[in-house]
Amino acid sequence: MSEQLEPMGATEQLDELRVEARRDAGYSLTEVLVAVVLMSIAIIPILLAAGLSVRTSSQSRNLARMETVLANAADRVNRATEGCDYKIYVEAAALAEQWSPSQASVSYQYYVPAASAANPGTWQAGACPDGVRTPGLVQMVTISITSPDGSNTRSIQVVKSDV
Repeated sequence: MSEQLEPMGATEQLDELRVEARRDAGYSLTEVLVAVVLMSIAIIPILLAAGLSVRTSSQSRNLARMETVLANAADRVNRATEGCDYKIYVEAAALAEQWSPSQASVSYQYYVPAASAANPGTWQAGACPDGVRTPGLVQMVTISITSPDGSNTRSIQVVKSDV
């Protein structure tokens, strides 16, 4: 027995065409909006993290350069012959990094021993007493460096003595 295929009716053909048209229609506006929202939820934190990484890297580079200038300045002051002014050595360290000499500053104190060894001495402001270097003078040179953008300042103290 053979089954005989009957031709489709017009209604059935129309329904079939609608189903095929629906499959070929693409995405609805709602589906596209949901996809965009989901992608932005994933991408925005990644972009924020990348921006933070760039800022952190830049700040780290500036701090490393500051530490380099500071170490260079301390080394130059330490190697300098004893005197009453070490500003030129500190400014030279800033200039070596192609920074303005005004970004480096120096302050001085000298040690005045007490009358007896049982008592502590005191630190007095200034590089040398009465502007003259005396034998056995102990100086504390404070070097401060400010970053080019002015956001950070670092300091180090170097003790100079011919003792």
